[in-house]
Amino acid sequence: MERRTAEILRVSRPILLREGFQALSMDRVAAQMEYAKGTIYNHFPNKEEIVLALAVEAMQLRRALFERAIATSASSRVRMMAVGAACEFFTEQCSDDFLVEQWIRNNNIWDKTSEQRQALIRECEGNCMALVSSVVADGVTAGELTVPAPLSPPEFVFGLWALVYGSQILTRSSPSLASIGIHDPVIAIRAHCLNLLNGFAWQPLMNWSEYQSHMQDLLEKLLPEFRSIQAERQTVAP
Repeated sequence: MERRTAEILRVSRPILLREGFQALSMDRVAAQMEYAKGTIYNHFPNKEEIVLALAVEAMQLRRALFERAIATSASSRVRMMAVGAACEFFTEQCSDDFLVEQWIRNNNIWDKTSEQRQALIRECEGNCMALVSSVVADGVTAGELTVPAPLSPPEFVFGLWALVYGSQILTRSSPSLASIGIHDPVIAIRAHCLNLLNGFAWQPLMNWSEYQSHMQDLLEKLLPEFRSIQAERQTVAP
């Protein structure tokens, strides 16, 4: 059952990514797998459930990258920067997973899925939030950061999440950035994060040169490990 479920997801993924949700159908998946359509329904009641299952895989990869990032032996602020490096890697090097994640934001898909599958998505998001919030809490404990009222650590993280994730969606979806003067979105996002963290007086305060140097060191250290995690998490056809 598990091997067949993995195969259904393997077949469905490129259809969703290359041709869109409308092109994905239970009939087409069954035909490509040379199974009876009823066999597909034994695993998923509809194609919306397939999309959420693919999103769970993507979010589990993001979580694994975050786990490695926060394991970096450094100050809480540098560990948060390592999370930023993980976000960059996920968006740029795991671009298909980044796109799959976005399908769960579509209410027409979400509303047709089971509470059980939705609970898995909530659990995945909750795990990622807990990991990043723990870095904020460590910063508070170490005296490196004061989270201003009325924000909790998750609400503090929410601001960073909105900035980074929203910017990355715009980067992937807008064809006109260069024409409106945004020539390097990654640098722009980093600059905003630097100023936001300095604005909260998260120690150690950094100038742009120091921030970029830290990011370069983090990427050199983490990139091989991120790639290894990505390779391990890729779905292998049974």
